[in-house]
Amino acid sequence: MKNSIFIKGASLALGCIMMTGTLFAKEKPITLVVSDFMPGGSATNKDLIMPWAKAIEKASKGRIKIRLFPSMTLGGKPGELYTQVRDGTADIVWTLAGYTPGVFPRTEVYELPTVHRGDALATTLAIRKNFDLIKADYKAVHPLLVYVAAGNSIHTVDKKITSVADLKGLKMRTPSRTGAWYISDLGGVPVGMPLPALPQALSKHALDGAFVPFEVFPDYKLYQLTKYSTLGPKNERFGTSVFLFLMNKDKYNSLPKDLQKIIDDASGEAFAKRAGQIWMDVEKPGIKLQRESKGGAVINLTPEAMKEFDAVGQKVVDRWIKEADGKGIDGKKLVDSARKAIKEFSK
Repeated sequence: MKNSIFIKGASLALGCIMMTGTLFAKEKPITLVVSDFMPGGSATNKDLIMPWAKAIEKASKGRIKIRLFPSMTLGGKPGELYTQVRDGTADIVWTLAGYTPGVFPRTEVYELPTVHRGDALATTLAIRKNFDLIKADYKAVHPLLVYVAAGNSIHTVDKKITSVADLKGLKMRTPSRTGAWYISDLGGVPVGMPLPALPQALSKHALDGAFVPFEVFPDYKLYQLTKYSTLGPKNERFGTSVFLFLMNKDKYNSLPKDLQKIIDDASGEAFAKRAGQIWMDVEKPGIKLQRESKGGAVINLTPEAMKEFDAVGQKVVDRWIKEADGKGIDGKKLVDSARKAIKEFSK
């Protein structure tokens, strides 16, 4: 009788241990919410964010689940993405530094005309190499990736741009405040607006054109809304946009160390190289669409005309350095370091 009771008790205890083990084995995964303003089928989502998310879910063996909310489906406006991740409305966001002027004063160096020339991979690797020089911009968040697009080409509804003089009086969309300086110094009228608002503005002729990369042409049908696109003689660009992939700092710090490492490993040098190369590759379909659209043309400036644009671009750089110095930031050091690193990584 006593042995029977002992056996039953031992069985009950073993059952409890097994149940407890089962509960631990079915530990509830940590869900991370990602928000961005690009369509779900865009290169941003399908070629960059989705593979990154899948790699983390696989490496964590399901302990991390990532939910993606493209096209601002989580709510808010593109310009609010930084605030969302800083305050924890979203765990992770993909956004542009230019959408929050003044928040990333050091990072701006990489969007300046004549600093970035058109190689997204080279500039992205330069940012990674020199990140210590700009890390003070990211005290309120945990940066996963900071990188650039191939850069801005000049796209116009119906006016061919072959010189600085051709831009006089034209209303042109800009992605950033330094881009606005550049357009203004070129003689144009800068208009700041988030990318999703651009197609309607062009279709209604509220704008004469825009400074954007070709990457966005397929998603926003810009080849149907503009006739002309202008590049430098060697496909140089006219400044660029700095993209930010940011995580809420408290959320990151709350994760177990092994999960932090999984996120860090997925967001390392290979991720930066992938981002830079993607943004070089995705320019090609946009250029092709513009060339093949009815009445469309892609123009390369003459070397003489490019010198005019670069002279204006250097004025913007000089202005930026002066402003940075006024904030206690060594602007010339940032410019010189950026140019040196970009040249180092350029093909």
